[in-house]
Amino acid sequence: MGKYASDPEWASIDPIPLNDGSESGAMPLATIAYSEEYLEATSYLRAVMAANEMSERALKLTEDIISMNPAHYTVWIYRAKIVFALNKDLLEELEWLNGVSLRYLKNYQIWHHRQVIMSSREHFPSLPPKEMDFLMEMFAQDSKNYHVWTYRHWLVRHFELWDSPRELADVNSLLNSDVRNNSAWNHRYMLRFGPRGSEPDAGMVNTNRPPAEKGRLAVVDEDLVDEELRYAQDQILRAPENRSPWSYARGVLRAASRPLSEWTEFAQKFVVDKRDGQGQIVDVSVKSSHAVEWLADVYADAEENGRAEAVRMLNLLKDKYDPIRKNYWNYRIRTIEAGEVPASA
Repeated sequence: MGKYASDPEWASIDPIPLNDGSESGAMPLATIAYSEEYLEATSYLRAVMAANEMSERALKLTEDIISMNPAHYTVWIYRAKIVFALNKDLLEELEWLNGVSLRYLKNYQIWHHRQVIMSSREHFPSLPPKEMDFLMEMFAQDSKNYHVWTYRHWLVRHFELWDSPRELADVNSLLNSDVRNNSAWNHRYMLRFGPRGSEPDAGMVNTNRPPAEKGRLAVVDEDLVDEELRYAQDQILRAPENRSPWSYARGVLRAASRPLSEWTEFAQKFVVDKRDGQGQIVDVSVKSSHAVEWLADVYADAEENGRAEAVRMLNLLKDKYDPIRKNYWNYRIRTIEAGEVPASA
């Protein structure tokens, strides 16, 4: 006799067993080897869900099933209904979730449930004080956990935390630990330049304009732009071959409607021509392929001589520094030589 069948608390329930089609005479194409404990627990789950039972025993049942299968999305939906119906302490629910989250790092349903709980303005008119501490605990386990970052993006929008000192401090801490953490770079950009408010494009220019205008700010804080560009340069100096800060800088310049050429002198520090006594280039010292690409984009928008330099940069990428994208660099060379220069920023 199983755990629930032998428990007097569940004597009033007639469990509903799993119907895999075999009862109708059909042969299942593939059966899942569930444990006996799981089959019993879910049979009782079907029964209480059919009765729409909102009770402490049903809540404990969901916890039991989640411990066996945290990806069971139906039981998470049912649990949320029970938690609100019983007016449970949601801080206690979050504490329980913390333990589950640390055991199952890559589970989407856990974070959706957390968002459902946190969405209650009645219970959480402001951010709970321990929430960010727990998220940093999660990042200590996996600093690029997609589900945690998605949830944190949502938190920023829900509680309007764009200018929260804690948000920027945590991002700085994560980037100091791993400058290649592209998730942290993405979060930083959202905090500094991303749309604000309930509308997805709030603060940006009219998105009905041509594609060249997409992602540009309607109002630009030039001091903020300068600050973020300096930050990106500092991080590039730490790891010149890390694409993330180069991409971040492109996004910042684009948001501010400023040209890539603003960084020409900086990019040239990583691509140094070696010349002979007659001034002819005999070799090139490259410390960052991303700087080569940056200069190619800058020169491509220049006059004829500049376009020749752009082709030279692209050939460097094609032949030595990024040959895996050889076909793309050949395409770029053809468009430049044909005078069809695509927008680079």
